[in-house]
Amino acid sequence: MTTPRPDTTLSADEARRIALRAQGFLGTPDRRAGVRGTLRHLGAVQLDTISVLARSHELIPYARLGAVGRKTVESAYWNTATEGASPVRPHAFEYWSHAACILPIEEWPHFAFRRRAYRNRPHWNHALPDGAYDQVIKQLRTEGPLTATDLGGAKKTSEWWDWSGTKVAVERALMYGEVVCVERRGWKRVYDLAERAVPDTLLHDDLDDTECLRRLVRLAGQSLGVGTRADIADYHRLKAEQVDAVIADSGLVPVTVEGWGRPAWADPAALQTPPRGRHRTTLLSPFDSLVWERARTERIFGFTHRLEAYVPKQKRVYGYFAMPVLAGGQLVGRVDPAREGSTLVARQVTLDGPKAVPAVAQALVEAASWVNCTDVRVERVDAPELREPLARELTRTTL
Repeated sequence: MTTPRPDTTLSADEARRIALRAQGFLGTPDRRAGVRGTLRHLGAVQLDTISVLARSHELIPYARLGAVGRKTVESAYWNTATEGASPVRPHAFEYWSHAACILPIEEWPHFAFRRRAYRNRPHWNHALPDGAYDQVIKQLRTEGPLTATDLGGAKKTSEWWDWSGTKVAVERALMYGEVVCVERRGWKRVYDLAERAVPDTLLHDDLDDTECLRRLVRLAGQSLGVGTRADIADYHRLKAEQVDAVIADSGLVPVTVEGWGRPAWADPAALQTPPRGRHRTTLLSPFDSLVWERARTERIFGFTHRLEAYVPKQKRVYGYFAMPVLAGGQLVGRVDPAREGSTLVARQVTLDGPKAVPAVAQALVEAASWVNCTDVRVERVDAPELREPLARELTRTTL
């Protein structure tokens, strides 16, 4: 691919601020748009099974909007209210994007390229028993929304990976686009037929791959503000060649970012006005789209981030679910949190020097209040000399 000569050069600091604004961390949050507005703005919210303070899909809007109610978050994603006798169509759907993600329902047509790809090749090495797929579709059509357990069982054994034939079938139907997840019930997916859940105007695979990819590349550029080809590809897990094929027609513009060493592309709207406004101070989920790509996080913030939940305990450096602390537009530390009754426990705190102490204390207190904790206890601080200053700051910052 031949990249056009950039007309704009950004400093590393300008690129960082553009990225922060694009991700909703710089400027006044749009509280009227709420959780659904955040989802539309980001384009994808990653799901994960780990729940420490809250699950990641709850932490994402909290980090941007503040103490939004957790029930409000759930209903924004999976609204199962009714109007008369008819169910309200969901505002979002779950699908494979950056990983398993919640996506705005209006983007359903633009994932047609991925649904086609799944239909056209075997995957996952999960055996599908004869008749299981048709039986799942028939049961959903007859009985309405059901969990995998309702359908006949999620697992053959207690092993997480050992899916039953029914679970394989319904997950395959989800990948093909014949079935959608309409809500979560005790973290279990509740499945229904796409024809019942997706609005008629969106329920189609009419767009060709090029049109789908062009849209997702554009959305990724808008959500990132500015990024390299690798950044843009990673957002919805596209291949480099897929990005190359459409980026020139995506509406993004080539830019140079000092210190990045690679060509970059920006959302032209992000270049029109300088990124200014109030910075958020908050704990971030390790799966937050601001930091989910390690190389980009290191390039923009000079911060090495790694999820250690799946690392043996004795080999962890920062803790099981270390959450980066964002303050003043920088990543200034990490907190590995836990909950014991009404106490938020900071099992391990890593600070980027004394100046980080007030911000980390503020982030801890606000997070504690959000999850209805009335106390904060710090167990370990990486720099022992900062333990007492952090304790004093926590005392001054009331819950």
